[in-house]
Amino acid sequence: MELLARIKKAVADVETNLKASEGGAIHTIPYHIQWTAKGYSRSAMAVVAVAALIQRPTTTAAIQLGNNEAGGGKVYVMERGFAHQLVHPNFEIESSLHICVHPVGTAMPDTNDITLRNSSSGLAAGSSLSIFDINEGVDDDGWFPWGNWTKCDEAGVTPGGHVEAAFRGRIIIPPKAAISMHVVAGTTGSTFTCGFHWFEVPQSELGLGV
Repeated sequence: MELLARIKKAVADVETNLKASEGGAIHTIPYHIQWTAKGYSRSAMAVVAVAALIQRPTTTAAIQLGNNEAGGGKVYVMERGFAHQLVHPNFEIESSLHICVHPVGTAMPDTNDITLRNSSSGLAAGSSLSIFDINEGVDDDGWFPWGNWTKCDEAGVTPGGHVEAAFRGRIIIPPKAAISMHVVAGTTGSTFTCGFHWFEVPQSELGLGV
């Protein structure tokens, strides 16, 4: 018995054939592989270290990423946030990442410099309309810890550890919204260079009405 399967496209609301390999096997590819192959992948990292905080962040971000697309433009599907520890004093401390998502209409970062940019597809990363900066003044729209923490021993490190928050699409930044990050640690003597990895995805591909 043969089966001909058809599926309905979520956006266009029309039917299309469900494709399989020549041998008849149906494969699904993880979203991050598809979007990387399409050139949607972007990364940005500060090249200047910022001192950690010893309390919950409020109105200053170590880094901020703004989606400066026009309304109806691409959304930023956040993959991860990360921080590389450059220096810390000679005693044991723990460090973690705090994230704040700013709603549509928030002010974009002031400048777009002191930043290393790249893609993970081998394609140029310069076409992005994103704005990324460090030590930004931001609205306190609610900061939350994300990911695991890192621990450094009393011997000190220069450079040292790495801490990461794996978003895996659980944070999405629509046009004219932004995301901020800061490091909270046991001492302001610890400094970090921070960054984000995200995918710039057309809204039609996600079926979003943002």
